[in-house]
Amino acid sequence: MLYEAIEFAVERHHGQFRKGTNIPYVLHPLNVGYILLQAGCEEEVAVAGFLHDTLEDTSTTVDELRHRFGERVAWLVEQVSESDRSQPWKERKQRTIAHLRQVKDQAVLLVACADKIDNLQALADSVRMYGDAVWERFNAPLPAQRWYYTTLVEIFVAQLTKEPGPLLATRAAEAVRRVFGE
Repeated sequence: MLYEAIEFAVERHHGQFRKGTNIPYVLHPLNVGYILLQAGCEEEVAVAGFLHDTLEDTSTTVDELRHRFGERVAWLVEQVSESDRSQPWKERKQRTIAHLRQVKDQAVLLVACADKIDNLQALADSVRMYGDAVWERFNAPLPAQRWYYTTLVEIFVAQLTKEPGPLLATRAAEAVRRVFGE
């Protein structure tokens, strides 16, 4: 199932690039799955990591994920996906934060945390190479991004209580410090 998920992600994200770069977007979900595998997560969690952006950023449907990868994977991907991308940035992020505060399933939090770890690592690299001009790529300025990521890390630290959760929460907290100096 891992290889099928990797191939599916590559196919679905074909032609997409990270914001303001020529870096193929598919490297992000592949990194998220890798982070989860490296931490020792079960296969379905890693598969959800590889597929975590397919509902948001491609024409993939929940039914399609369910059919190809099973109920649990489809549910995990759905749990970490924004349901309405037409809303303003802050409203979407507030909804994500409220949702993750209510989540009881560690696997959902692991996928969300690995996603943020990779985003933060990419941000840290971009800030180091290009400075504050990086923030112009995004829909929200630096202070709003700081608020979002630090709030998420607080959730991960508080709620990821079983291994490898604390390990990933610590990695996310370290990445926030690298990017935002917190």
